[in-house]
Amino acid sequence: MPADLSTVLLIERHRGTLDKALEAVRTREFWSPYPEHPKAYADAEEGRAAFEALLGNRFDLDQPGTDEWTGGERSPYGIELGVEYPHPDPDVLLPAMRAGVAAWRDAGPEARAMVCLEILARINARTHQFAHAVMHTSGQAFTMAFQAGGPHAQDRGLEAVAYAYVEQIRVPENAEWIKPQGKRDPLSLRKTFTAVPRGIGLVIGCNTFPTWNGYPGLFASLATGNAVLVKPHPRAVLPLALTVSVAREVLAEAGYSPDLVCLAVDRPGEGLAKTLALRPEIGIIDYTGSTAFGDWLEANARQAQVFTEKAGVNTVVVDSTDDYRGMLSNLAFSLSLYSGQMCTTPQNLLIPRDGITTESGPRTYDEVVADLAAAVDGLLGDDARANALLGALVNPEVKERLDAAPGIGEVALASRAVAHPDFPDAVVRTPALVKLDGAKPDAEAAYMSECFGPVSFAVAVDSTADALELLRRTVREKGAMTVGGYTTSAEVERGLEEVCWEECAQLSLNLTGGVYVNQTAAFSDFHGSGGNPAANAALCDGAFVATRFRMVEVRRQA
Repeated sequence: MPADLSTVLLIERHRGTLDKALEAVRTREFWSPYPEHPKAYADAEEGRAAFEALLGNRFDLDQPGTDEWTGGERSPYGIELGVEYPHPDPDVLLPAMRAGVAAWRDAGPEARAMVCLEILARINARTHQFAHAVMHTSGQAFTMAFQAGGPHAQDRGLEAVAYAYVEQIRVPENAEWIKPQGKRDPLSLRKTFTAVPRGIGLVIGCNTFPTWNGYPGLFASLATGNAVLVKPHPRAVLPLALTVSVAREVLAEAGYSPDLVCLAVDRPGEGLAKTLALRPEIGIIDYTGSTAFGDWLEANARQAQVFTEKAGVNTVVVDSTDDYRGMLSNLAFSLSLYSGQMCTTPQNLLIPRDGITTESGPRTYDEVVADLAAAVDGLLGDDARANALLGALVNPEVKERLDAAPGIGEVALASRAVAHPDFPDAVVRTPALVKLDGAKPDAEAAYMSECFGPVSFAVAVDSTADALELLRRTVREKGAMTVGGYTTSAEVERGLEEVCWEECAQLSLNLTGGVYVNQTAAFSDFHGSGGNPAANAALCDGAFVATRFRMVEVRRQA
């Protein structure tokens, strides 16, 4: 084993970081080892050049079972990436991955955690390169791609490692068991307890947040002793291919099989994820994407522990506020960020048709909606600022939903196209806000379905009590990754809490500053709850990692 990656030196390098992560998840206070500002990293131009050097070339990982090469990514900003990736023969690749598991299992929880932290440290050092890869596969604007695709994703990976470590060391590795027998000799056993991996973990990536959504499952499975096969979304391969490359490099240098982490990229239209998901070697599946495929995985991949994040209908109840301008500003930013292409973006704004109370007097439903539309317009009126917040539409389906919005109801805020100065082929659009009457059955079909992208609905309801009941039904039937509420009433606040406790949804109340309902912080916030139809797991808690391994006991006569 190379001296610089011996277990002892990895512990010296990273044990302090792990201890701080363990403390952070205990206290839920703010902490991050990875700076989120691009200026904290010195390799900006080097990172861009490293990204550009990948374009038009083969991404060779030297992994077994490659039977051909495939690719086809096109940046939402209009660039053909032209990168080719290895296509796997599962009959060759999966046995090769399993061959390295025994040594990885025997390494133990601490050594595995240290290797994972070294992988994350090397990814962090290349954050500028990763940012360009995320930007040109997801359509995120550069700053968001840098932060969400870089340090924030790395935070989530480290968080998963910390939880995995905690769950594995709950049981001691060795124990002496002595049972008194009165006058007879005591019964005596020596026992060992080993965290045994469940199988190969399959990470099925998403198009919008390939690293942020991919890292929790990848690192949770790897840290608990499993090999991991990464199957990226066909339009967002490069960020996860880079991740796999770094992981393989670190594993090899640390003396483990690099085939513990491999990449599986499918041909166009092949549907490789479905084939891999049913393989008996696959013991864990992490998936982010559509409800239809998530439901299929849960129903059919019976040999695996399946973790899914699917679709939901995120809702904000607007009852009253003592900071009207702050509320409008916060909501406008939440609706605009990344063109609403986040699983946490609010979709439905439930507003009493008689209006709301504010610190400066009552505002009618129509006034609230008009004021919110003006706030979005003001936020995005400058094209440079709009491009920096909106990014590009990730796929044609999002644009189709946006274009169809005027046919759903009365348009309070029309979407407009924004020209991008650097990428003329990018499709950049501002959000649309549509007014709907919550009492009309034809409107219900719209607001009770996810409309992913920059379309939101201002739903008029008869009262705040009706809003709470509609919120309850929405979360119960459709799920929600986030719920928001604005109220100055302790009774309404309690009502919102009760709905979210009973229906198991994460709630944000009265956000008027620089924290938004569609953002969550690793080590402190839970992303999803695992308790409503939007997701069957939370990022990240003990339940997310504990079933990725089993504790096997060996008893010996003392």
